[in-house]
Amino acid sequence: MERQVEEAYDRFVARVRSVFGIELGLYKKPQMMRRLMSLMRRRGFDDFDRFLEALIADPKLRAEFVDRVTINVSEFFRNPELWALLDREVLASLSAQPKLRLWSAACSTGEEPYTLLMLLRERRSLRGVDLLATDIDEPALEKARAARYEARSLVSVPPSFRERYFVRDGDGYRVVDELVRAVRFERHDLLRDPYPPGPFDVIVNRNVAIYFTEDGKAHLYRSLAAVLRPGGYLFVGGTEQIFSPERYGLRQVYPFIYQKQEVRP
Repeated sequence: MERQVEEAYDRFVARVRSVFGIELGLYKKPQMMRRLMSLMRRRGFDDFDRFLEALIADPKLRAEFVDRVTINVSEFFRNPELWALLDREVLASLSAQPKLRLWSAACSTGEEPYTLLMLLRERRSLRGVDLLATDIDEPALEKARAARYEARSLVSVPPSFRERYFVRDGDGYRVVDELVRAVRFERHDLLRDPYPPGPFDVIVNRNVAIYFTEDGKAHLYRSLAAVLRPGGYLFVGGTEQIFSPERYGLRQVYPFIYQKQEVRP
């Protein structure tokens, strides 16, 4: 029975790739199977074939499926000590540049790019700052554009930042317009789509690679490094480590922060 379930899942992955253009094959198989089978049981499906036909026919179920597979977990200043390190060692060194290009890749519901903007705004005007934020999940991007969050999302935000960069909105908070205007949210699939043209000074890609296979990670880091400028920085999650970063032209300079190596003549 277990072999039959795996074969059915493999067929499902192939058809999802063909029909929806979503690459599930580069996510870790046991984790993704558990997530999808849990969703299927909740929605009354007992096999992958019937579930796929329902996804094709039902846009609401399809949106729930995309939300489930993209694993949207985010908060402002997640791992605050690492954001403090990025601010102190990276953003401080870049703040005097007249133009900065940054990319929050797999930005989920927007807490990450807004965190980045708060730190930058403490150091400089946002004029000349070009921040792209992308995610595969369109409903998550809609929430990011709306910029309204429940109080629990702000638990790690310093009180002074909460006063300057948020306004009360009913029982929640909304990010101030200055920050909202400074970021472009676009849909992007890190495993399937062409990467946006670089070069970027800083790329933030956190708590995503932990769900990918080794092939998926290699594709991710090779592609991210390709659009970093020489000397630019890649900031990853607090449970992630890039093994042999030199394969991608990167070197670790601080915990969870990698720098693209300069090309020497």
